[in-house]
Amino acid sequence: MTKQYDVIIIGAGISGACIACELAAKGYKTLNVEKLSAAGCGSTGNTCAIIRTHYSTIEGTALAYDSYFYWKKWADYINTEDEKGLALFHETGVVVMKPKSFDFSKYLKIHDQLNIPYEIWDHKTLLQKMPHFTNDSFYPPNRPDDPSFGDSPTDKLNSTVIFFPTGGYINDAILSVHNVQRAAEAHGATFLFDAEVVQIRKDSGRITDNEDNEQTNGSERVTGITLKDGQQLDAPVVVNAAGPHSFIINRMAGIEEQMKIKTRALRHEVHFVPSPGDFSYEKDGMVVSDGDTAVYHRPETGNMILVGSEDPDCDEKEWIENPDEFYTDVTQEQYRAQVYRLGKRIPSLEIPNQPKGIADLYDTTDDWLPIYDKSDLKGFYLAIGTSGNQYKNGPVVGQILAQIIDSCEKGYDHDKMPVQVKLRNIDFTVNTGIFSRNREITKDSSFSVLG
Repeated sequence: MTKQYDVIIIGAGISGACIACELAAKGYKTLNVEKLSAAGCGSTGNTCAIIRTHYSTIEGTALAYDSYFYWKKWADYINTEDEKGLALFHETGVVVMKPKSFDFSKYLKIHDQLNIPYEIWDHKTLLQKMPHFTNDSFYPPNRPDDPSFGDSPTDKLNSTVIFFPTGGYINDAILSVHNVQRAAEAHGATFLFDAEVVQIRKDSGRITDNEDNEQTNGSERVTGITLKDGQQLDAPVVVNAAGPHSFIINRMAGIEEQMKIKTRALRHEVHFVPSPGDFSYEKDGMVVSDGDTAVYHRPETGNMILVGSEDPDCDEKEWIENPDEFYTDVTQEQYRAQVYRLGKRIPSLEIPNQPKGIADLYDTTDDWLPIYDKSDLKGFYLAIGTSGNQYKNGPVVGQILAQIIDSCEKGYDHDKMPVQVKLRNIDFTVNTGIFSRNREITKDSSFSVLG
């Protein structure tokens, strides 16, 4: 017997789980279908889980700041027991450094508009807070095989360094999704694991007239999904929250070619190195976005440092055609590129010869900003293209998709007039049109993991 739901959500990462939580709270009978064995075990599980507010658009910044309050009061958001405990928010603050040529005014104007606190540091303050740093500039970033990589610096960082106190990182991304799963289940949501979707089923819109002649009203609608084991699950609403597999699901649904903004999978590495002997990241470390060397880093368990790339031109992008088949070990080449650039900022950094880290995939859009939208297939919705920078926004993504779905299923024309979402924690209403599948390329984007 085919099982019937109000909404089927493909994926059980942070976005999929939060969408389920919001919809179930509204009374929808939801099912999350996940091809892996547990919630959060896909790309979400390997996120750096950084909480920050500096984005290139006011909408992206507003989502991040509103989400900060969810993480700050995580127990209130979850509002139920989890036998595994709750994820923890380490509120270290975020330091942002840039080369001299960078103009901070856009960031600061957006933060002023949203009343987000920040501090302006000079180099003296930076070196008091992070005494293991050098304030030399190494811009433009390059790789160790570049002949100029070892050249002595001839300039200093931008004289302005920004510290955002409302930031930090989550200690366990997988646990955070498990928390949301339990919260969703408390509202009646269900989750199905080890279940691979192989078909998006649709109704072609055929109708029968009074003389039993079949006609079509030209209005296809999703009717459910079919799993690899042959099981069919029915729902009038299906949500694509499949992370790096999102483009595959869109192709199943037959909608990819109708979208202006598309997604594809990008392989990405992060690495771990020991904290330098003269500074304890475990005790005093912060999240650091170093645009001068084009790497970010944060404290990691065991007095380690996690370091990742901010996607400069010198780091070649590796696009993946099949998200189920990519090299899952880190490479010596990218390890050297990222940690050697970090070593320029931290002269006392000791770099092990053997790389240690994680390789996984981003679900990347053409402009590195997400798609939160309906689609041209009735009942089929999109929470995709998170581009390595949307984990922090999971709770707000849930709110946005729930409101779009609820509005559209009641007849609202979201394409004509995008749904407006009043955020719960700050005084800001999001015009969700900025996240449309049919938007023009967002020129204000950083076109990187910074969003």
